[in-house]
Amino acid sequence: MTRKRPANYHTRQGEDILDYIRSLGGRHVTISSMARYFADRDETIGQTTIYRHLERLAAEGSIHKYVLGDGKSACYQYVDNKAVCREHFHLICDRCGALIHVDCDLLEELRAHLLLEHKFQIDLLKTVLYGTCDTCLSAAPSPEAAL
Repeated sequence: MTRKRPANYHTRQGEDILDYIRSLGGRHVTISSMARYFADRDETIGQTTIYRHLERLAAEGSIHKYVLGDGKSACYQYVDNKAVCREHFHLICDRCGALIHVDCDLLEELRAHLLLEHKFQIDLLKTVLYGTCDTCLSAAPSPEAAL
């Protein structure tokens, strides 16, 4: 007979994962970069364990999960104030995967318009605009360089 773990089940590894993501102060992190962080410190916490704990923390609302453009990878962010990412839009760079938080009056007008005129409320935690960030645009060779 398999025993179910209680919902508040905590392990040392789970606490280490939460402590690390909390220490980032709101910066985003991927599972692979967390695995490298722990490996560099000779802590054996595998990617599967990290994934399992991050999914639990996301379900509890302790962290936010953002699915990146490829639909396979994600980044995670610890949130002190659970409402903070419900108040702005998010952009993801298709090239480098950067997640950018955007407070923009024009996008807020769009959000208000959709609610007022179309009776549709956007979930800002799940609404992400994809494109190319300024850093990647600057690094790309100009079309004139090819001539």
